Amino acid sequence: MKTRLIAALLAIAAGMTVATPLSVQVRKAKVRAKPSQLGKVVATVPYGAEVQAGTLQRGWHPVTTKDGKKGWLHKSALSTKRITMRSGTTDAATGVSSDEVALAGKGFNEQVENKLKSDGKLDYTWVDRMAAFEVDADQIRAFRTQGHLPGGDE
Repeated sequence: MKTRLIAALLAIAAGMTVATPLSVQVRKAKVRAKPSQLGKVVATVPYGAEVQAGTLQRGWHPVTTKDGKKGWLHKSALSTKRITMRSGTTDAATGVSSDEVALAGKGFNEQVENKLKSDGKLDYTWVDRMAAFEVDADQIRAFRTQGHLPGGDE
């Protein structure tokens, strides 16, 4: 009798998902309806935002956003480290955008970039073009199919 009770409790516990808070470590993370880069985008989460993440499954975490939206984020977009956007004692979110915080983390901010552009020392034409470049799911699917890559037939 005790063995069956313990087995039943273990089965119930195994089916439970424990949510872990993780921070978004990319500029904008697209929460997908399914664990695939081709899944429909159900939400976009900014750099530094915290999500509740379930158990990793083939490189993807099931997540719940702060506003309750559920979906999937790839593990590369998440960090176990809490990203705190603070400067001194005042929350940085009141003085700078999350984009500026992300750029500053890479060694640049808007002022430095504008200064380098105005000095003529660096040409940002192609960098600006690449930053604005977006590829839709149909183009990714076609590329994968043509190259016989996994996920081309999704």
